[in-house]
Amino acid sequence: MFDQTFDVVVVGSGGAAMATALGAVDEHLDVVMLESTDKWGGSTAMSGGGLWLPNNPLMRRERVADSREAALAYMEASIGDVGRSTSRARKEAFVDSVEDFVTTAERYGVEFVRAGEYPDYYPELPGGRIGRAVEVKPLDSKKLGEWYKTLRLTAPLPIKTDDVWLIQRAWSTWSGFKRGAGVVFRMLGFVGTGRRGVGIGAALATAMFVGAVQEGGAKLWLNSPAEELILDGDRVVGVRVTRDGLVQNIGARRGVMLAGGGFDRNTELRQRYHGIDGATSGNPGNVGGAISLGQRAGAALELMDDAWWGASVIGADGADPAFLVGERSLPYSIIVDALGDRFANEAESYVDLGHHMLEHDPDGVYWLIGEARHAHRYLRTYALDPRNNKALADEGSMAKAATLEALARKIGMDPARLQDTVERFNGFARAGVDDDFGRGKSAYDRYYGDPSVVPNPNLGPLEKGPFNAYRIVIGDLGTKGGVLTDEHARALREDGSVIEGLYAAGNNSASVMGRTYPGPGSTIGPAAVFGLRGARHMGGLSAEPVGAGAASVSA
Repeated sequence: MFDQTFDVVVVGSGGAAMATALGAVDEHLDVVMLESTDKWGGSTAMSGGGLWLPNNPLMRRERVADSREAALAYMEASIGDVGRSTSRARKEAFVDSVEDFVTTAERYGVEFVRAGEYPDYYPELPGGRIGRAVEVKPLDSKKLGEWYKTLRLTAPLPIKTDDVWLIQRAWSTWSGFKRGAGVVFRMLGFVGTGRRGVGIGAALATAMFVGAVQEGGAKLWLNSPAEELILDGDRVVGVRVTRDGLVQNIGARRGVMLAGGGFDRNTELRQRYHGIDGATSGNPGNVGGAISLGQRAGAALELMDDAWWGASVIGADGADPAFLVGERSLPYSIIVDALGDRFANEAESYVDLGHHMLEHDPDGVYWLIGEARHAHRYLRTYALDPRNNKALADEGSMAKAATLEALARKIGMDPARLQDTVERFNGFARAGVDDDFGRGKSAYDRYYGDPSVVPNPNLGPLEKGPFNAYRIVIGDLGTKGGVLTDEHARALREDGSVIEGLYAAGNNSASVMGRTYPGPGSTIGPAAVFGLRGARHMGGLSAEPVGAGAASVSA
């Protein structure tokens, strides 16, 4: 019946998949990860690599105040109850399993550090904190050997999430300059000692791969898309996979974990559930296959209309957009719609800004407009490549002019209306209070601001030319809807019953974070925690024979 059999079969190779594999190894189970593409690491390897883990062991070691009660109070205040995926039981399961994930990963060599000054995205809410996020220390990727060639790598630099907020103002503040210099010396330290440094998401993916695969013995198969789930009655007992062009039936004694990402790159599904084509920064392999597998096995779906939204600078020549995290919070800039009107707090949580763009005009044109000081004082990652800037200008997606009037005409906007918007904003900037949208009121806003700008680090008047405009679109870091699961990461049917043998975690499952983004790393944090929880649950099951009467589920 089966060509090969493992205790655990994992669909995917990102953060949720690696955490599942690590947990399976820790439970003394044999495990294989099935990656559909020729690159492993998923969106995790492409990301900032942060994990939002409230009340985590690193906080306790550094005697930073947090508690289970505060974490749950904050999750209730920021997330609320927007469906079965955000149940109290799932919130408690997440918070209660943070320590297990951190300490288990550490036993397998993963070195975490805190992003100690990174706030929750709504720190003023009950239970809000600063410094709940953790990340992996930059490390030497040479330990991967030949596997390095197949890592989905976008930023091969030994940087940390905790560097970014300071580096973007390396030219305008002493603290930013010191951090920038520190990053340069860190890079030189790696090179000078013959090491190949990687950081952020690439470091997280590398560290977990080393622990699960190289040290733990888990298997990883590339170019091996899962085609169908194999059922024995109502129980999932394996996966039909195409590996290097050959169809194989792979048995799963304890269970199958769906951890194959969302449907970011599937235009048909994006139109069906979101009403837009999507402008994602997620993994090119995220086409919704894992969600379809679960759905065909009878799993309920939830939050399919939502994503980890944000604003992105449009890509030139059809290239991927540049997701905006901190740049939109810096002074001397605003975001306006096609008419030249502000519509939201530019510095708010990126998922909130994305939601506001969708609510305001899902098909509209938006612009990030800045003046000379915004261009000269701050590191704008989307504007670093002159060739890209020229391509954007040629396409009409970027413009530069000596005056606001001239800029408005270049981007097809009424000059008087844009001037009125800027004059109103400039008044707020000089007063230090944004009466329209409250920019700079939250500690989260101010984290990405410029403390040398007073009276508000997020507000600076637009009054010095030349002025520039970059077209921005409704972007995302991935979709957040998918298979509905319980507190053990087990897949559920619409009637709430469990699909035995089937689990889901990560972006192919409906997120415990609901329709919001409580803090930095709210994608990978629960992905990793529920991946591990699923493995723990499988570890507690008795091994059952698989194969008798099994059948695949077809579309």
